[in-house]
Amino acid sequence: MEFLDLSVRDRAQGTVCLPGSKSISNRILLLAALASGDTLVRGVLAADDTERMLDALTTLGVALSPQSGTRDILIHGVSGRFPVRRADLFLGNAGTAFRPLTAALALTGGDYHLHGVPRMHERPIGDLIDALTALGARIDYLGQPGFPPLDIHPVDIAAGGTTRVNGNVSSQFLSALLMALPLVGGGTVEVIGELISRPYVDLTLNLIARFGVTVVRDGYARFTVPAGSRYVSPGEIHVEGDASSASYFLAAGAIGGGPVRVEGVGRDSIQGDVHFAAALAQMGAQIEMGPDWIEARAPAGGRLRAVTLDCNAIPDAAMTLAVAALFADGTTRLEQIASWRVKETDRIAAMVTELTRLGATVESGDDFIAVTPPAQLTPQAAIDTYDDHRMAMCFSLASFAVPVRINDPRCVAKTFPDYFDVFAGLCA
Repeated sequence: MEFLDLSVRDRAQGTVCLPGSKSISNRILLLAALASGDTLVRGVLAADDTERMLDALTTLGVALSPQSGTRDILIHGVSGRFPVRRADLFLGNAGTAFRPLTAALALTGGDYHLHGVPRMHERPIGDLIDALTALGARIDYLGQPGFPPLDIHPVDIAAGGTTRVNGNVSSQFLSALLMALPLVGGGTVEVIGELISRPYVDLTLNLIARFGVTVVRDGYARFTVPAGSRYVSPGEIHVEGDASSASYFLAAGAIGGGPVRVEGVGRDSIQGDVHFAAALAQMGAQIEMGPDWIEARAPAGGRLRAVTLDCNAIPDAAMTLAVAALFADGTTRLEQIASWRVKETDRIAAMVTELTRLGATVESGDDFIAVTPPAQLTPQAAIDTYDDHRMAMCFSLASFAVPVRINDPRCVAKTFPDYFDVFAGLCA
């Protein structure tokens, strides 16, 4: 197995220009493809997940024009109907591509086969399929019911339908439905139970609005896409820096002295994970923020303090807090993280295993993890990453205390291919 050995880091200091947000990139790419008119998308993330979306759109007949020497792409919209009506789409482990494409293809007609890597076939999608079926879609499971791979069949969907979706598994299901409903002339989605990861739904609503569709909602319980809604290109749209990726560098500044500044997200960000900075501040870090930048320094006393936090609003960035807890006094408890179970790996189980490998005392349940650091971290620990980019990036922070080995470091290509080079430059 390939691995990367990280020596002990004494300090982190400098500025990082963040790559584009995965969540924003893949949403905008799909919306631009479905809109009428051409859209210049600036700052698209260059990583595996966005490549899966771009490959799928190309296969579906969408014309894409990358702009030479930039991360900008001109997308020629198809006005709500993909030209290719029969296709085989391999989507890797990209949930931000698989879920919304499933909804869009199910409601627009055509024969499509959607599949991915083995882990993607273990990630539940049954709640989304049930909601689409209630609208009239016809979708077959090709393996275990409730999970990919899928076959989608053509069917006429009536406008203005109402469906329901569970809110406690993944907010991507609701986002996918909301993105797809304008393709059939509107409709309503009712959320069953409490909706997790609400900021990601807010992000979806914000981006849908930029393409001309305003969703009417009753809190987070009922969402209505008005009749006659259709996507229209805004002409040009920018992708923010990735707030989840910002968390590793901000934590490095809080643990390794700082100051560390990230550029590309800040006070004006539409991403929920920007609130990671506030969580670090609760742990004692010194945080400053501008419209599109955030800066972190170590606490005045030099060491973080343990906290108990509701992490429903920052599910991805909360993983970074679990490793930062190794550098805090006391037991840090992170709650409302049930969605970790259905991500690229079972992140609660993975975190328990790898934090324990470093010597921490770890307690966990269905929706929480509690981390108590040891007096001294275990040196030379070999951290397994489970083909999960965020596991690899999070555990790089352990090198502020001891040498650490990261197994399969190239898994970061999912969202941040040059992460370890950027991290090394920050800690040089």
